[in-house]
Formats: sequence, structure tokens, C-alpha cells
Amino acid sequence: MLYEWLAADSGFFNLLNYITFRAGAAVVTAFLVTVVFGDMIINMLRARQGKGQPIRDLSLEQQLSKQGTPTMGGVLIWIGLLVGVLLWGNLRNPYVWVVLFVTLSYALLGFLDDYAKVTKQSADGVSARARLLIGFGIAAVACAFIMGLHGAHTPAGHAEWGSLNGLAEMIASMAPKTSVQPADPAFSGGVAVPFVNNYFLPLGGFFILFGMIVVVGSANAVNFTDGLDGLAIVPMTFAAAAYAMIAYLTGNFVFAEYLGIQFAPGAGEISVLLGAMIGAGMGFLWFNAYPAKVFMGDTGSLGLGGMLGVVAVATKHEFALVIIGGLFVMEALSVMMQVGWFKITKRLTGTGKRIFLMAPLHHHFQKKNWPETRVVARFWILSVLFALAGLATLKLR
Repeated sequence: MLYEWLAADSGFFNLLNYITFRAGAAVVTAFLVTVVFGDMIINMLRARQGKGQPIRDLSLEQQLSKQGTPTMGGVLIWIGLLVGVLLWGNLRNPYVWVVLFVTLSYALLGFLDDYAKVTKQSADGVSARARLLIGFGIAAVACAFIMGLHGAHTPAGHAEWGSLNGLAEMIASMAPKTSVQPADPAFSGGVAVPFVNNYFLPLGGFFILFGMIVVVGSANAVNFTDGLDGLAIVPMTFAAAAYAMIAYLTGNFVFAEYLGIQFAPGAGEISVLLGAMIGAGMGFLWFNAYPAKVFMGDTGSLGLGGMLGVVAVATKHEFALVIIGGLFVMEALSVMMQVGWFKITKRLTGTGKRIFLMAPLHHHFQKKNWPETRVVARFWILSVLFALAGLATLKLR
């Protein structure tokens, strides 16, 4: 909101009219808030949790040594992010609110899961079925909203917002109208096909189902990755940086037309929110780097994954998430392959067999006697490469 009070100034504060400047300011602000208040919040969590997060016995000496470390450190990330967004974000932009809705709803779901684990001193929190049902419900609301938002304008206009009945009309009223044009149903209910200029696979109402799978899948993939100190937060910041660039380009008609990607008026403001996430994430890493003083817990990982998924849907770059979030995909696939193969072989032979020494994938390498810091550093390198590869696809059309 700060920029709305000052941006009218034609002098220095005119910089606040630029998304790039505000995104950078959000990075710095969120980082400082997280670092300054980090120790105080960690001490509060430690005092209230006592024994900290229960650690499952995975026959890994490094894991058991973490007993007593407080969890729910995702609270640090969300405080920094909210301060950054409130100061530098455009709170009149509906994209900001739909991303915040998913992010904070998933964070709350993760908080309830962490709280159950800490209070019961058990690795069992909220049931997997309940988490999935609630997660799909949140994603359904968000994707329906995004579908209406996309349907409230044509992708070919500069800043035109059309008028539709029902949800789309309500959403369209949230932004300035410069003209009224019919909405493009292929854009609002379609999925962009990779490597093809402005072509959308029409899904109609099934777009909501598709978006739900993207958001829930992303949330769980990041959750699987969060198993070692610093392992999840750094790849998340790289992925957020890549999507901040995509959001900016998608929301700018000139760049979108040049690159041949879909244009979504207003989507550029997501860059400011992701900037705040990057700053808060780096601030969290200040305390989560090996040896970690705090874990993000599901409070952090579910919210971060949900954010990444809903941003991919909002910017119509869902398939790019498979590349940009390649590390998260690897971790999730390792779990699915391990569980699936174990069940199949047990049914066929009576004895379950495993593909990996342990899943998720980072534990497999620990079982191969890789030091934790080596696993984390190499996974960070992979996450950079995935993010750069994902950005490179913008021009491969």
C-alpha cells in the first residue's frame, strides 16, 4: 500500500510505478524483516514446542541428531512475505489476492499438521486424506477464480477488460476498464501448449480440475523435498525468481507479443509478491542453513508449493513448472515410483522390492553415504539448471 500513497509523486517516487523497482524493494524488505525478527520467533517456537519436531527413525545418524530443533519456521517466511507485499504490492490487483489466498490457506493447513505432530510428539499429523480433500477444495476455488479472471479480458488487448456474466463480470470490475470486448473462451478455459505461439488446448470446465492437480501436486512435491537443512528453500527461491520473470513478461503486452506467449493484463504484479517470497526465503535460509536452527515444517513447505502451483496456473505456464520445478518433480516421482513398485512386486511375488535405497530421493543419496551438505549443494545446482532451462523455453516457439 505504501507505493499507492507515494507513486503519484512525479519526482523520485515515480519509481514506485515500476513493477521491477517494487519487486526489488519487496526482496530487500522481506529479507530484513525475516532476519531481524528471526531469532525472536525461533526462541518463541522453541519455548512452546519443548522437544521440537518429532524425527522419524530412518536409520540415518544425521537425521536423529536433529532432534529438538523447532519446527513451524514457515511462520518466518510468511511474516516477511506479508510485510513486503503490504508495503510494495498493488492490493487492488486480483492476482495478488488469489495467490495469497492459496499460499496462506495451504500454510494454515500445514500449520495444523505441524501442531498435531508437535502436541502428540508423533510423525502422524492431519490425515493424508483430509489434507488432500482440503487442498483440492482450496485449489478448486482459486482455479475457478483464475478462470473467471482470464475470461474477463482478451489476451490480444493491451489492458482491455471485457464484461462477462457472473464470476468473470465481478472479477472484471476489480480492475480499470478501458474498453469492452468479448472474452476469449479458449484463453480462460484453455491450457497453453508448450513451444507453440498463443495456442490453448481448450478444456472448458475441466481447466479447473487441471489447475487443481497442478496446485496440489506442486504443494506435495515441495513438501517431499523438505527433508534436509536448506534443501527446499533454495530451489524454491530459484523457481520463484523464474516465475517472477515469467509473470512480468506475461503481464507486459510488448514482451508477451515479442516472445509469442500469452498476455494476461495485471499478471505482472505477481512479480512483486514473488520478490517478497524470495527475500523472505533468503532470510529463512539465514537460520535454516546447516546446521538448521529451525525447520520450515509443513507450515512452510505446503504454502510455498501451493504458491508455486497457483502462480503457474495464473500465468498460464503450467507445463513450464515441470521444468522449472524439476527438482521437486524428481523428489515426488521418486516417492511415487518407490511406493508403486513396492506394492506391485509385493502383490506379484509376495515380497515388496524397492527401486531406491530410500525415498524421497535425497535420502537415497544419504544412504549411499553422501554427507548432507553434499546432497544439498548438488541439488541446489540442479535447481539452478532447471530454472534456467524453464526460462529458455519461453523463446523455443
